Amino acid sequence: MAIHRISKTANVPDAIALLKADHKQVRQLFTQFEHSRAASKKKHLATEICAALTAHTTMEEEIFYPAFLAGTRDVAMHHEAEIEHDGAKNLIAQIQASDPSDDYYESKVTVLSDMIKHHVKEEERPAGMFAEARGCKTMDLKALGAQLARRKKELMVELAE
Repeated sequence: MAIHRISKTANVPDAIALLKADHKQVRQLFTQFEHSRAASKKKHLATEICAALTAHTTMEEEIFYPAFLAGTRDVAMHHEAEIEHDGAKNLIAQIQASDPSDDYYESKVTVLSDMIKHHVKEEERPAGMFAEARGCKTMDLKALGAQLARRKKELMVELAE
């Protein structure tokens, strides 16, 4: 009788699949925000968007980006992604500090959406960060996926408190 060991990463998506799933979730939240009319609904969705993006950017910066840089040595792509995150985090802070009664609230969420769409396009394009990571022999995307999933769980608990 053969004993099959189940890897800790067996049921976890690889890093790129996990990050793409986050991208899809945020895209859907932005779409809901755009179609909402009630201020309370917009506030709720903006709060969800900010929490999801905060968790996503944190785990990318702590886990995925360092592994990407070490594996690919693509400094330019790494730095561009970090700078895009800085811009998004600035806008997230402004959104979190305001509410729908602020004349600029919806515009801030719209600009954040545009920034994130650009960032996602850069990461997911055929010659982008994710494609380069997939082609990197030294990046263990399954293990990174497990790390990202654990960190995301922690972050979502922290952000909910």
